[in-house]
Amino acid sequence: MKFKISETLNTIKAYEAGKPLKELEREYNIEKAIKIASNENPIGFSAKVRQAVMDNLDEMNRYPESAGYDLCNKLAAKFNVTSQNIVLGNGSDDVISLLAHAFLNPGEEALMPKPSFLMYEISVKTAKGVAIAVPLKDFAMDLAAMAEKITPKTKMIFLTNPFNPTGSALTKKAFKAFVKKVPDNVLIILDEAYIEFVRDETIFNSLESGLQDPRVVTLRTFSKAYGLAGFRVGYGIMDTEVAEVLNRIRQPFNVNSLAQAAACAALDDALFLDQSIKTTHDGIDFLSQKLDEMGIAPLPTQANFIMLDVKTDATKVFKKLLEIGIITRSLKSYEFPTFLRINAGTSEENKVFIDGLKKVLRG
Repeated sequence: MKFKISETLNTIKAYEAGKPLKELEREYNIEKAIKIASNENPIGFSAKVRQAVMDNLDEMNRYPESAGYDLCNKLAAKFNVTSQNIVLGNGSDDVISLLAHAFLNPGEEALMPKPSFLMYEISVKTAKGVAIAVPLKDFAMDLAAMAEKITPKTKMIFLTNPFNPTGSALTKKAFKAFVKKVPDNVLIILDEAYIEFVRDETIFNSLESGLQDPRVVTLRTFSKAYGLAGFRVGYGIMDTEVAEVLNRIRQPFNVNSLAQAAACAALDDALFLDQSIKTTHDGIDFLSQKLDEMGIAPLPTQANFIMLDVKTDATKVFKKLLEIGIITRSLKSYEFPTFLRINAGTSEENKVFIDGLKKVLRG
């Protein structure tokens, strides 16, 4: 390339999304393939969402409402904050990018677990910051090691709770001890994309009792428990001063009209959310039991996915599963070469996966 790009971009690897169902079916000439690779909601989304989308279709010649008035007010009421505490995003990764560009100067540092969601690193590096990756310990974030990495250059810390891809989670006690070691001028960014699936009452939930610490920025999404992954709508809840900066620099129409309508409707359907969570928990329990019976003990999880050690090259197992119409996630790129990650599917999908895995491992 004759055009010189930023040196930091040369160190960025592209985000690798899960393989789409239609692509698999086309490539292998397969019908009725299943995808349990991307931690999506297996039961779809609320009927109220469908109706809200249809009701708003005739307005699509108009620009979206930039401030997301209705959605922000519904979220504010749900979490006992004000609408001025909320920043909407085209997915929560949009808010991650805004945070990096708003609060990192060139050469300043952001701490993050290793491995973790690649958009943390990409956002930091495109903002000319320095990504400091701290290895996991026993498949969980090593908060002690992370605290030791804090320097005067540290401006933000990314934590994922529950953690993807392992399913581990931070306890209230552990988080409380950690924040005491973090300087007042460092943002603590808590990515809680899977928080709705947590079953252990000792796990930290940043919005359980409203905003308590101006350093803490909570990221949430409608992609998982609410089943709106294709709509791309997430949000951050944070101190008003932080929110004001992000709202000042975000694109004015970053969340489209149908996404706003869908998210509002999703918040109005508590019964669907309960059904979604129950389906996920039932699926996790079924998969865990069957994997145990196969001698494959999955890691404990507080999320809607399971990480399992197949005791061989996981990428080969992943490819063999593709051939029979099952999309999983190989974790070789996460530096777990013998592990797969699967999300809970429908009861039928879960059974298909177990049967398929038995066949591949026998083969």
